[in-house]
Amino acid sequence: MAHKVKICGLDTSTLPKLKGRESTELMLKLKAGDSEARERFIQGNLRLVLSIVQRFKECRDNSDDLFQVGCVGLLKAIENFDTSVGVMFSTYAVPMIIGEIKRFMRDSTSIKVSRNLRDVAYKALDAREKLVRDGKEGAIFEISEELAIPERDIVEALDAVSEPISIYSSVCGEGEDALDLLEQLYDKDENEERWTEHFSLKESLEKISERERNILNMRYFLGKTQTEISESVGISQAQVSRLEKSAIEKLRKYNS
Repeated sequence: MAHKVKICGLDTSTLPKLKGRESTELMLKLKAGDSEARERFIQGNLRLVLSIVQRFKECRDNSDDLFQVGCVGLLKAIENFDTSVGVMFSTYAVPMIIGEIKRFMRDSTSIKVSRNLRDVAYKALDAREKLVRDGKEGAIFEISEELAIPERDIVEALDAVSEPISIYSSVCGEGEDALDLLEQLYDKDENEERWTEHFSLKESLEKISERERNILNMRYFLGKTQTEISESVGISQAQVSRLEKSAIEKLRKYNS
């Protein structure tokens, strides 16, 4: 039975996927006023919105609300996208969708952290990473010495940004030029195809058995050989090979 996720009353397992050429053709048609092409293009990009919402899954806002706000960002991206620029639609749409969600979260949260505290906190986090790279613990007193900032101020700043809202706060800059911590973490090499592939793979992995998932995890994420896996789970190497092959075939079928 297909794994289903309900969001805004929508069964996400039924969302369509657009190929590169099909996406380009639909965009040209909708820009020419084709309402049917517009609807198909929107439906074909809902997976993109959903995959972005998944990145905010640890926040306290309702996923349905974030999905609806993300769809607003998608519609704005469609309206403002210039086909003559020569970039993929997702390259243009992803930051717009993320921006729309972040604005919603900033407006709806009651937690406010001053810019001074945020600046100290991010400097402290950078200093901690540097100290760890240099073979040190990155303890508060070491961070304090590194930055010449009192330990009490370091602790207060780190506590202030410990809530999930901190990753949507500005690291530096003002207004439209502000740089968010989330944007520092965002993988600029991501594109629409990779986003949807990651989402589809996640859904497909939930459809196979726990035993098959465990073997794939050990094989491809932990880098173990089939012999090592067989010793770990107590079955023969041939059985591991069959389970691995079966799992891969199922994933290909689910993603075809």
